Amino acid sequence: MPAQAKPPVKPAKPVKVEAGAARTDSPPLTERQEARRRRILHASAQLASRGGFDAVQMREVAESSQVALGTLYRYFPSKVHLLVATMQDQLEHMHGTLRKKPPQGDTAAERVAETLMRAFRALQREPHLADAMVRALTFADRSVSPEVDQVSRQTTVIILDAMGLADPTPAQLSAVRVIEHTWHSALITWLSGRASIAQVKIDIETVCRLIDLTAPEETT
Repeated sequence: MPAQAKPPVKPAKPVKVEAGAARTDSPPLTERQEARRRRILHASAQLASRGGFDAVQMREVAESSQVALGTLYRYFPSKVHLLVATMQDQLEHMHGTLRKKPPQGDTAAERVAETLMRAFRALQREPHLADAMVRALTFADRSVSPEVDQVSRQTTVIILDAMGLADPTPAQLSAVRVIEHTWHSALITWLSGRASIAQVKIDIETVCRLIDLTAPEETT
């Protein structure tokens, strides 16, 4: 009897993540404030792309985004806050691109591995920007927790979407967290020259096998 064709994997319903807010405890931004915030994030990304972490100076960001320096600090209290928020914004854009062209693969593990490698290659094309954002994550202290949490949530959404999963079990969420840690660690080791792209790919594919190990057993 011929095998039945597998139906296409539908993206998971979006997990509730306040991706657009500057901080999780802030009231919703007005349209004008959101436009201003987007200009700031765009200026931050542009400066980081040209010269990395050190090239992002708050005064230059303010000038490039056409906002007062005091206004910039009200949105982002420090350069680390700004660059971590920039990473969340970049991940959000990547997620939109991934939704337009979903990953291929027969298993959830294969789709997640492809998704993370596509995101990795996008960052690879902008090494100075990637280095600036990862350094900011490394330097972040407790005051930057809301922004760091946003990066984590956005990464979780990307992984769950690739899995085609909207209601993960605790074991699956644990696997997702380990995958996130590995992906961020792979970024750091690659940026520092301690890992090749080939090694990163192997590590990502290996850790994504946790998805198969934590999948609920089907009952008959």
